[in-house]
Amino acid sequence: MNNVILNVFAKDPRCIPTYATHGSSGFDFRACIDGPLTIEPDSIEIIPTGLYVSIIRGYEIQVRSRSGLAIKHGLTVINSPGTVDSDYRGEILVGLFNMFKKRYTIDPYERIAQGVVCPVIQASITTVDKIENLGDTIRGGGGLGSTGAI
Repeated sequence: MNNVILNVFAKDPRCIPTYATHGSSGFDFRACIDGPLTIEPDSIEIIPTGLYVSIIRGYEIQVRSRSGLAIKHGLTVINSPGTVDSDYRGEILVGLFNMFKKRYTIDPYERIAQGVVCPVIQASITTVDKIENLGDTIRGGGGLGSTGAI
Protein backbone atom coordinates (compact mmCIF):
# COMPACT_ATOMS: atom_id res chain seq x y z
CA MET A 1 0.00 0.00 0.00
CA ASN A 2 1.29 3.46 -0.90
CA ASN A 3 1.52 6.01 1.87
CA VAL A 4 1.04 9.68 1.02
CA ILE A 5 1.56 12.28 3.71
CA LEU A 6 -1.45 14.53 4.18
CA ASN A 7 -0.64 17.60 6.26
CA VAL A 8 -3.80 18.72 8.07
CA PHE A 9 -4.79 21.75 10.10
CA ALA A 10 -8.01 21.22 12.04
CA LYS A 11 -10.02 24.02 13.66
CA ASP A 12 -11.07 21.49 16.29
CA PRO A 13 -9.24 18.26 17.19
CA ARG A 14 -12.57 16.38 16.97
CA CYS A 15 -12.56 17.13 13.22
CA ILE A 16 -9.21 15.46 12.47
CA PRO A 17 -9.90 12.82 9.79
CA THR A 18 -9.58 9.17 10.74
CA TYR A 19 -9.87 5.84 8.96
CA ALA A 20 -12.57 3.66 10.56
CA THR A 21 -10.61 0.44 9.94
CA HIS A 22 -7.18 -0.60 8.70
CA GLY A 23 -8.74 -1.63 5.39
CA SER A 24 -10.75 1.56 4.80
CA SER A 25 -9.91 3.30 1.55
CA GLY A 26 -11.59 6.51 2.70
CA PHE A 27 -11.14 8.58 5.84
CA ASP A 28 -14.09 10.26 7.51
CA PHE A 29 -14.94 13.92 7.16
CA ARG A 30 -16.91 15.25 10.11
CA ALA A 31 -19.31 18.18 10.35
CA CYS A 32 -17.35 20.88 12.16
CA ILE A 33 -20.43 22.82 13.28
CA ASP A 34 -21.46 24.42 16.58
CA GLY A 35 -24.99 23.04 16.68
CA PRO A 36 -27.37 20.75 14.80
CA LEU A 37 -28.01 21.62 11.15
CA THR A 38 -31.14 20.41 9.37
CA ILE A 39 -31.17 19.64 5.66
CA GLU A 40 -34.66 19.95 4.23
CA PRO A 41 -35.93 17.56 1.51
CA ASP A 42 -34.67 18.40 -2.00
CA SER A 43 -32.19 20.89 -0.51
CA ILE A 44 -28.45 21.37 -0.48
CA GLU A 45 -26.40 22.50 2.51
CA ILE A 46 -22.70 23.33 2.52
CA ILE A 47 -21.14 21.71 5.59
CA PRO A 48 -17.77 22.90 6.92
CA THR A 49 -15.30 20.21 7.93
CA GLY A 50 -12.92 22.49 9.82
CA LEU A 51 -10.06 21.02 7.80
CA TYR A 52 -7.35 22.63 5.74
CA VAL A 53 -4.92 20.30 3.98
CA SER A 54 -1.70 20.20 2.03
CA ILE A 55 -1.28 17.26 -0.32
CA ILE A 56 1.62 16.79 -2.68
CA ARG A 57 1.24 17.55 -6.38
CA GLY A 58 0.17 14.50 -8.34
CA TYR A 59 -2.59 13.60 -5.87
CA GLU A 60 -6.09 14.74 -5.05
CA ILE A 61 -8.64 14.01 -2.37
CA GLN A 62 -11.93 12.73 -3.73
CA VAL A 63 -14.88 13.65 -1.50
CA ARG A 64 -17.43 10.85 -1.64
CA SER A 65 -20.78 10.09 -0.08
CA ARG A 66 -20.98 7.79 2.92
CA SER A 67 -23.03 4.79 1.85
CA GLY A 68 -25.00 4.60 5.10
CA LEU A 69 -26.10 8.23 4.91
CA ALA A 70 -26.99 7.89 1.23
CA ILE A 71 -28.95 4.64 1.50
CA LYS A 72 -30.65 5.17 4.87
CA HIS A 73 -31.19 8.94 4.83
CA GLY A 74 -30.85 10.09 1.21
CA LEU A 75 -27.83 12.33 1.83
CA THR A 76 -25.31 12.39 -0.99
CA VAL A 77 -22.37 14.59 -1.93
CA ILE A 78 -23.91 16.80 -4.61
CA ASN A 79 -20.89 16.80 -6.95
CA SER A 80 -19.78 13.29 -6.07
CA PRO A 81 -16.98 12.76 -6.19
CA GLY A 82 -15.89 16.23 -5.24
CA THR A 83 -12.23 17.08 -5.77
CA VAL A 84 -9.75 18.74 -3.44
CA ASP A 85 -6.83 19.77 -5.65
CA SER A 86 -3.24 19.62 -4.43
CA ASP A 87 -2.90 23.43 -4.58
CA TYR A 88 -6.13 24.22 -2.66
CA ARG A 89 -5.54 25.64 0.82
CA GLY A 90 -9.02 26.76 1.89
CA GLU A 91 -11.35 24.95 4.26
CA ILE A 92 -12.77 21.74 2.86
CA LEU A 93 -16.53 22.12 2.51
CA VAL A 94 -18.94 19.33 1.67
CA GLY A 95 -22.12 20.00 -0.30
CA LEU A 96 -24.78 17.53 0.85
CA PHE A 97 -28.03 17.02 -1.02
CA ASN A 98 -31.08 15.51 0.69
CA MET A 99 -32.76 13.29 -1.93
CA PHE A 100 -35.46 12.01 0.41
CA LYS A 101 -38.78 13.66 1.31
CA LYS A 102 -37.85 13.73 4.99
CA ARG A 103 -35.61 16.31 6.66
CA TYR A 104 -32.36 15.15 8.19
CA THR A 105 -30.48 16.80 11.05
CA ILE A 106 -26.69 16.63 11.16
CA ASP A 107 -25.17 16.78 14.62
CA PRO A 108 -21.83 18.43 15.39
CA TYR A 109 -18.90 16.15 14.54
CA GLU A 110 -21.11 13.61 12.77
CA ARG A 111 -19.38 11.74 9.95
CA ILE A 112 -20.78 13.28 6.76
CA ALA A 113 -18.56 12.14 3.88
CA GLN A 114 -15.37 10.29 3.15
CA GLY A 115 -12.12 11.35 1.53
CA VAL A 116 -10.04 9.11 -0.70
CA VAL A 117 -6.52 10.12 -1.69
CA CYS A 118 -6.01 9.33 -5.40
CA PRO A 119 -3.21 9.83 -7.91
CA VAL A 120 -3.79 12.35 -10.67
CA ILE A 121 -2.36 12.25 -14.17
CA GLN A 122 -2.37 15.57 -15.99
CA ALA A 123 -2.69 15.22 -19.75
CA SER A 124 -0.55 16.99 -22.30
CA ILE A 125 -3.28 18.59 -24.40
CA THR A 126 -2.73 18.99 -28.12
CA THR A 127 -5.17 20.05 -30.81
CA VAL A 128 -5.96 18.60 -34.21
CA ASP A 129 -7.36 20.53 -37.15
CA LYS A 130 -10.03 17.98 -38.19
CA ILE A 131 -12.23 15.60 -36.22
CA GLU A 132 -11.10 12.80 -38.56
CA ASN A 133 -7.57 13.24 -37.19
CA LEU A 134 -8.72 11.81 -33.85
CA GLY A 135 -8.63 8.31 -35.37
CA ASP A 136 -11.25 5.66 -36.02
CA THR A 137 -12.66 3.22 -33.46
CA ILE A 138 -15.37 0.58 -33.58
CA ARG A 139 -17.60 2.72 -31.38
CA GLY A 140 -16.97 5.91 -33.31
CA GLY A 141 -19.28 8.74 -32.29
CA GLY A 142 -21.82 6.48 -30.55
CA GLY A 143 -22.90 8.29 -27.43
CA LEU A 144 -24.98 7.52 -24.37
CA GLY A 145 -26.17 3.92 -24.38
CA SER A 146 -24.41 3.10 -27.65
CA THR A 147 -22.54 0.09 -26.24
CA GLY A 148 -25.75 -1.77 -25.36
CA ALA A 149 -28.19 -2.28 -22.54
CA ILE A 150 -27.16 -3.18 -19.03
